Amino acid sequence: MSQNFDFTSYNNIKRLAEDELEAIWAEYLKDKTNKAARDTLIVQYIYLIRYVVGRVKVTLPSTISIEDIAGYGVEGLINAIERYSPQKNTRFETYALIRIRGAILDKIRSQDFLPRSLRKKIKDIKNAQENLKQELGRMPTTVEVAHYLDMEPDKVTQILSEDTTMTSLYDKKGSSDDSIEIIDTIEDTNKLNPQEQAEEKNVKQELEKALQRLPERERIIMVLYYQENMTLKEIGETIGMSESRVCQLHAQAIMKLKNILSENRTTRLQKSIIA
Repeated sequence: MSQNFDFTSYNNIKRLAEDELEAIWAEYLKDKTNKAARDTLIVQYIYLIRYVVGRVKVTLPSTISIEDIAGYGVEGLINAIERYSPQKNTRFETYALIRIRGAILDKIRSQDFLPRSLRKKIKDIKNAQENLKQELGRMPTTVEVAHYLDMEPDKVTQILSEDTTMTSLYDKKGSSDDSIEIIDTIEDTNKLNPQEQAEEKNVKQELEKALQRLPERERIIMVLYYQENMTLKEIGETIGMSESRVCQLHAQAIMKLKNILSENRTTRLQKSIIA
């Protein structure tokens, strides 16, 4: 399948019913050399790329084209489909969003999209910041850096906004063999005690099972709304529905989840009484 997908045509794609999509997944998981099944899955989940691209592009400089990052997103989606295993008890949508975003950021980090002249200006500004920091004993303001370089403050801000240098949470701090990853140095201020962790794990597992019982579209809406922090309007634009329809399905999903969770609690209570 071509990696140059026309996102504007997504609304014209026929969305498969949940049972049809499950059948395609079963067909593909049985034979992962089935390119037709894989391509069908790519088309059905292409909206995930559009969502990630929409989120990522606002933080990137104008020198990086949307077509490029969309192409990287397709690579991430294909990778997610090929690697996905239902046995991991993770929704595909959640797994794919992580893979797509990771593929885009990894590609951007591995390439220098900036012109050499702009890269030099960024380096000059950072050198100026370091020199002024030594002189002043603190980080200099944008105005001070601009005066130091005989530039306009707005120009300094604009140039720095084009800097695409990214630091991964999995980069190493230091160069020794025993250096640790940056992610391991971040303190979790919301860390729970063992009892709270066990309770939270049970709640998550129960909610995960309940979500799996929802129809596909309602499940997707819940994932995008609560896990990806999208607005109902953004979800509608992403999956090709009106905001009012998304709102209706969201309300239906909430009611279904409440009923499922209530049913689960009743079942547990009955079992405990029988025991």
